[in-house]
Amino acid sequence: MRKVKVGIIGTGQISGIYLKNLTETFDAIVEVKAVADKVVELARKRAEQFGIPNAWTVEELLADPEIEIVLNLTAPVVHAEINLLALRAGKHVYTEKPFALTREDADEVLQVADKKGLLVGCAPDTFFGGGLQTCRKLIDEGWIGTPYSANGTIIMGNASGGMHPNFQNFLKLGGDPIMDMAPYYLTALVFLLGPVGRVTGTARQLHQEITVINPKSPFYGEKVAIEAPTNVSAVLDFRNGAVASLQAAKESFGYLPRLEIFGTEGNLIVPDPNFFGGKIAIQFPNGETKDIPYSHGFTEDTRGIGLADMAYAIRNGRPHRASGRLARHVLDISLGIFDASNEGRHVMLETTVDRPEPLSLGLKYNRLDVSDI
Repeated sequence: MRKVKVGIIGTGQISGIYLKNLTETFDAIVEVKAVADKVVELARKRAEQFGIPNAWTVEELLADPEIEIVLNLTAPVVHAEINLLALRAGKHVYTEKPFALTREDADEVLQVADKKGLLVGCAPDTFFGGGLQTCRKLIDEGWIGTPYSANGTIIMGNASGGMHPNFQNFLKLGGDPIMDMAPYYLTALVFLLGPVGRVTGTARQLHQEITVINPKSPFYGEKVAIEAPTNVSAVLDFRNGAVASLQAAKESFGYLPRLEIFGTEGNLIVPDPNFFGGKIAIQFPNGETKDIPYSHGFTEDTRGIGLADMAYAIRNGRPHRASGRLARHVLDISLGIFDASNEGRHVMLETTVDRPEPLSLGLKYNRLDVSDI
């Protein structure tokens, strides 16, 4: 199969794992031809580190006729802008989450893509992992009966350590717990249970600013404004009748994730949707709890698998799983929670989406289509 050539815009911290997986794990379908960054030296370092032949400006990358997919790893505030530039240059685009910061920007991206006959994809792609794929199989096969409820919790520390080179982004919309961390949970829940029809919630901000307290940080002692909610609770009503609660906060310490799906015949302990593997267990009606082995592969950090799946979709003419429509629905849920909090009401969602298809069983090592077996 002819490889799909990819250009990456944005070579910050997250680009490392993408480049590793796209140049090693998924090199049968993807070839990274170029990287670009507004700080050209960062692009050159990444190119040298991963053997990428070209470190270009954004304009040079978009002008190259061989590049079919642009991977957008820029800051959330410019996601939509870069996506539109890529689409207008005739490229398919796959972006880090959040898909956009407004519904209007998200819709414009999808409309331009549809008009040009191009694909749009978006992280997170952790639902491709063996953990969530196994959970989907268990639910679909009836191991827990009818799922009727779910509970998700993601509690994290704030950015006062100041060690991330762009830690200020985590204090703005896009780096807040709902737009930054909740997409892992919301995407997982849509993959497992289907689309959401109605949301309500409360979004709060405990502090107006933080002081960087880590003496090892180059920003030690600086005071930085917090520009987005940091503590959010939400209730999600799924179109199939299930109800989920979600608590997301960046006001504590450490990292405390949890996701459970409750069914009429069992309760499913789901691995942390921020990762590809993790413990899976079912509590049965007799009180017994059993650990469940994986039915699928990809249990290590395989970020970039969503882009690889889109590359297969381009070559094989099938739908891709981590789609722009899925990301648009997750954005609608996220913004709906904020709207519900601000307006004191339930919010009916305008978008819907089909559950992404699960991966087939028995795939060849590091392949995503049965046709490769």
